[in-house]
Amino acid sequence: MTTSAFAPMQPLAATLLPHALEPSGDGAHDLSHLQRVWHNVRLIQAQEGGDLEVLLAAVLLHDCVAVEKNSPLRSQASQLAAQKASRVLAEMAWSDSKIAAVAHAIEAHSFSANITPTSLEAKVIQDADRLDSLGMLGVARTFYVAGRMGSALYDPQDPEGHDRAYDDTRFCIDHFQTKLLHLADGFQTTTGQRLAYVRHDRLKGFLEQFKEEIGIG
Repeated sequence: MTTSAFAPMQPLAATLLPHALEPSGDGAHDLSHLQRVWHNVRLIQAQEGGDLEVLLAAVLLHDCVAVEKNSPLRSQASQLAAQKASRVLAEMAWSDSKIAAVAHAIEAHSFSANITPTSLEAKVIQDADRLDSLGMLGVARTFYVAGRMGSALYDPQDPEGHDRAYDDTRFCIDHFQTKLLHLADGFQTTTGQRLAYVRHDRLKGFLEQFKEEIGIG
């Protein structure tokens, strides 16, 4: 498995990648997702700082336990991943302090876990992961997951949810209102915030064009 996408930390990536992903058919949380999150980390870390070793370990292990979006365990996924990551790093003789730093960054990255990041590395990881839910990648991943879960594109009776509650388990486009359009205001770092607003505008532009094409724009 190539590690070039994880420069300048290729040796550590080679060590951790075998532990990074459980067998899963989830193309929204696969190797390409890890590569994109690392790219985002590097953009943010270049301006904000942070320990690259802790950051890479958190990136590679933040989805190391596979939990489907519709699983009752979904809100615990990041804590389960943090526990597994801690075991992996302990077996590699990492220090307790570095293991704790990685575990906190993993726990706090998740939107559904609702854990406030307190370290710089945890803030960078949360921002980097959430950037992958915005912009055109956010659009692509949303529709991909909706297809896997068997959701409809939108409610043909009330696409914009004027007279019903949003339900993104049934209608893909509702996910923009339940989550995606609320992400940009919660970024932790100045650099992450700047990048988020650019992608947020792309999300809004897509949604407006989508509505126009289904006849409600």
